Amino acid sequence: MKNDSTNTEIVFSARHINLSYGSKQVLKDVNIDIHNKKVTAFIGPSGCGKSTFLRCFNRLNDLIPDCHIDGQLTYCQKSIYDYDSIALRSQIGMVFQNPNPFPLSIFDNVAYGPRCQGIKNRNLLEQIVINALKKAALYEEVKSRLKSSALSLSGGQQQRLCIARAIAMEPEIILMDEPTSALDPIATLKIEKLIEELKKDYSIVIVTHNMQQATRISDYTAFFVLGEIIEFNKTTELFSHPTKKKTEDYITGRFG
Repeated sequence: MKNDSTNTEIVFSARHINLSYGSKQVLKDVNIDIHNKKVTAFIGPSGCGKSTFLRCFNRLNDLIPDCHIDGQLTYCQKSIYDYDSIALRSQIGMVFQNPNPFPLSIFDNVAYGPRCQGIKNRNLLEQIVINALKKAALYEEVKSRLKSSALSLSGGQQQRLCIARAIAMEPEIILMDEPTSALDPIATLKIEKLIEELKKDYSIVIVTHNMQQATRISDYTAFFVLGEIIEFNKTTELFSHPTKKKTEDYITGRFG
């Protein structure tokens, strides 16, 4: 497994990660570095551990009964288990496969996290909400209806609202678990363009079942099979010159 970290800050590292749900092992000796302000894509067949590994980053797997994890996970060179889990999740935002806005107004969805952190000043909250919506490329579409229900938005708009909700917490990393799989091609394109903009300010890790999407938006790609990383490299290298036969077979459609 090749890992090019020359002149690149590493924000997250995983070393020898093994994860089991009860007696079922899901991840096997996973090693990877996540680079600062780059997009890292996880690809591979369904059920290969991509999303499970993604949830290790912000300790969501801690909430699953009978989940056992071994190995070393560091965020900014410090074990993730040395962080308070709630504080960690505010720094490592998450966007899920299906848009999941709260049954609140558009404004209150984005303001929810900052309010939970104790921010009550209305002017400051407005500034945070507007900035987050602008960064999520949604503000111009909703600025006249911030008091309307978030559930009135289209699916693509709801997903960008969820991204704005994550941004409002001022994270360092944004995790995305197949964020466009439930969206139409036009909404998908908007999210992809948004990711290109967001990586100027955030490190992004995305699980995608779409290899073409990985080639379009990611800087690095990790290929998973049965809980193992078969190959990890710069995206252009992995897709043009795979070093493992399984990788070549997968990206050419002969496997998976």
